[in-house]
Amino acid sequence: MNLKSKDLLGLKDLTAQEIGHILATAKTMKVVLTTNNKKTPHLQGKSIVTLFYENSTRTRLSFELASKYMSASSANISASGSSVAKGETLIDTGRTIDRMGTDIIVIRHPMSGAPHLLARNVNASVINAGDGMNEHPTQALLDIFTILEKKGKLEGLKIAIIGDIYHSRVARSNIWGLTKMGAEVSVAGPSTLIPPGLEKTGVKVFTTVQEALLDADVVMGLRIQLERQKKGLFPSIREYARFFGLDEKRLKLAKEDALVLHPGPVNRGVELSSGVTDSEHSLINEQVTNGVAVRMALLYLLTRRSGNENTN
Repeated sequence: MNLKSKDLLGLKDLTAQEIGHILATAKTMKVVLTTNNKKTPHLQGKSIVTLFYENSTRTRLSFELASKYMSASSANISASGSSVAKGETLIDTGRTIDRMGTDIIVIRHPMSGAPHLLARNVNASVINAGDGMNEHPTQALLDIFTILEKKGKLEGLKIAIIGDIYHSRVARSNIWGLTKMGAEVSVAGPSTLIPPGLEKTGVKVFTTVQEALLDADVVMGLRIQLERQKKGLFPSIREYARFFGLDEKRLKLAKEDALVLHPGPVNRGVELSSGVTDSEHSLINEQVTNGVAVRMALLYLLTRRSGNENTN
């Protein structure tokens, strides 16, 4: 099957069937990553550009490696070192990149909706690598892939997402994706960091981390963005760790074989204790590997449908 849209802008827009197809393709791509010869001709003759208006290490590098492993030509554009810094608009930048024969533009932007605006103005496929407080679909896909790989299923699993739900594009994408795949999602965090009306998405909202963790199959910690602390959304980092941090004692409330995920980088002793971060439950390092496999899958699937009619 082909993906319906020329772009990947968010998991809110994907069907469960499309998500399943991406995950199945990622499974094939991970086989490539585990071989000594990490080079395939899947994207030979294709051009990938990463356009990042925010700093990133993991996401940007994984897209770059995914491109190179599949023989694509790749280029990186940093907003601080390009015409963007001189006042060029997003649409102008996108059209310039588009006219250079680019097949896929991967964009990260601090404003929600920026990838959607870009996608409407270019012929290239656009992948959202994180937009404002909206979505981070490729992170959620690698999280879901990691869970599926270890648990063998998604339907019926109890997933607890702990932390700053309000500002987290990772949480939003995971909520859309996991609920579509039949998982039961619970969230917990300070009341100031829980979006109003979240229950309408089919998620259970708890005010204590203990309630959310009870019998969970998977626990996902979210990075507390220390810059948010200035806004007084919770008393202190120390208080946050005390009431919402995941340590060995709290993890025992989850199932014995519970998995621990985190999008990284971890603030040790805040979202997760060092004991949990380095425990046998933790799949944080596996997530990094799976991120490359998932992004390889997306680049492959989107370039396969090049030439199809833009369905946006």
